Amino acid sequence: MKKILILSANPTNTDKLRLDEEVREIQAGLERARSRDQFEIITKWAVRTDDLRRALLDYEPEIVHFSGHGAGNQGLALENNAGEIQLVSTAALARLFKLFKNQVECVLLNACYSEVQAVAIHQHIDCVVGMSQAIGDRAAIEFAVGFYDALGADRTYEEAYEFGCTAIDLENIPESATPVLKSRNNLTDNSETNQGTSQESTSAVKVISLENPEGQVPLDSAFYIERPPIETDCYETILKPGALIRIKAPRQMGKTSLMTRILNHAHQHDYQYASVNFQSADAEFLSSLDLFLQWFCASITNELNIPVKLEDYWQGVLGSKNKCTNYFQRYLLPVINTPIALGLDEVDEVFKHPVIAADFFGLLRAWHERSKNELVWKNLRLVIAHSKEVYIPLNINQSPFNVGLPIELPDLNHSQVQDLVKRHGINWSDSQVEELRKLVDGHPYLVRVALYEIARGRITLPKLQQIAATEEGPYSDHLRRHWLNLQIDAELLAAIAQVVTADSPVNVGVEAAFKLRSMGLVKFQGNDVIPLCDLYRQYFSARLGIKQGNSPT
Repeated sequence: MKKILILSANPTNTDKLRLDEEVREIQAGLERARSRDQFEIITKWAVRTDDLRRALLDYEPEIVHFSGHGAGNQGLALENNAGEIQLVSTAALARLFKLFKNQVECVLLNACYSEVQAVAIHQHIDCVVGMSQAIGDRAAIEFAVGFYDALGADRTYEEAYEFGCTAIDLENIPESATPVLKSRNNLTDNSETNQGTSQESTSAVKVISLENPEGQVPLDSAFYIERPPIETDCYETILKPGALIRIKAPRQMGKTSLMTRILNHAHQHDYQYASVNFQSADAEFLSSLDLFLQWFCASITNELNIPVKLEDYWQGVLGSKNKCTNYFQRYLLPVINTPIALGLDEVDEVFKHPVIAADFFGLLRAWHERSKNELVWKNLRLVIAHSKEVYIPLNINQSPFNVGLPIELPDLNHSQVQDLVKRHGINWSDSQVEELRKLVDGHPYLVRVALYEIARGRITLPKLQQIAATEEGPYSDHLRRHWLNLQIDAELLAAIAQVVTADSPVNVGVEAAFKLRSMGLVKFQGNDVIPLCDLYRQYFSARLGIKQGNSPT
């Protein structure tokens, strides 16, 4: 008989997990299994460090299952004597399991960002499962149930892992790529990494069909690359009363993809959610504040799939902002009666209408302030995404852009680009990865376009380097859009000419620098800027008739 030791920890100062449901489902699955007599389940709750060590000594399990919180490189979250979080380091866990390498056959770490611990423990244990990124409660439970159902049917650990991932897929949860298997018996495992792998590097790859890199990255895509700790911070924040998250990044950097995942995470915790893209607002609704707020309320109501009742709340002499507030406070929020995660995408469109913008953003800030003390407003969680700097004049106490959790999406780093290369089935050296990064930096869209074309066999890296900045290359539409936008503003055109000409960082003035950064064309070095990548330097130099190393005439 094999012993399954299930260790659970949910410190009081961390988000509540559905650990009891997970254990109950595992037990129920094994009780009805064909080989139920071959397994004994031992459960330990609110596990402290001493409990972990003693349980391994006392019960001598063949399978160890941990349910709780993970913190990437910082370790796994157990509890201290006060029931609060106590992190156990990766090195300590590896050293502990080394002492049981002749006893323990399999370790399952059902905790966010636990791949780094799985890699370390795998040095001593033949089969270890960890999570490459954050995982929702539903996906974690489905994986565990699928895994143990398969073990109960006499399947191997490797097969049980596949059944666990399939269980997630069957429930249409877009997280089946999150569990990562480290096994000496898995001949197809290409996820081996060295000890010290960071949570930024997700090396376990499932081979799937390529995706055309346009628009947001689908929830079930294997080509979404997390940029820790951003996702974890957002997932934790959205579950807090009155949360406000503001995401800023140039276009095609992944704002909408991140917003979608935040809303999905909220949905997995049984929140209602809705998203509004302000680019979808007809011009007529942007002509007056009253029409705009009616459109805003109606759009959200439709997204929540409840009846629109504007006529009941849009009457009398009260101003438009009061009517909009009443609609939320007396109808939307009470009717839903659960937290609502509201995504506001492309709010740059509102910036173009300063009168509407000042009142609308002031309204969002007022709602956020009310959430600190009023129960009904605590259920409203806001996620705001924009590309441009906020140049409209907003009172510091009436702006939502100086409160909440600020997120500025960075470019992908070397290990993240390397991960994306692997996900496209491309076998490159570090120097080849760096050549691509030199051409397009770590811009997610530009990187994905290159890898998509290379993976399809349509182009090679040397050929891409040769034609990338020309109309023949795969970036022609992207580059042309930037060129047309620059031509509208003579000052920006002069600024980009300075930037691509200079051999060192250049000061083009605060406003021009931030506008060029909002467009994604430059990056800061101190107060000065340089081109984001060689692609932009080459393209704009050619368009401006500037030879490299020469000043514009």
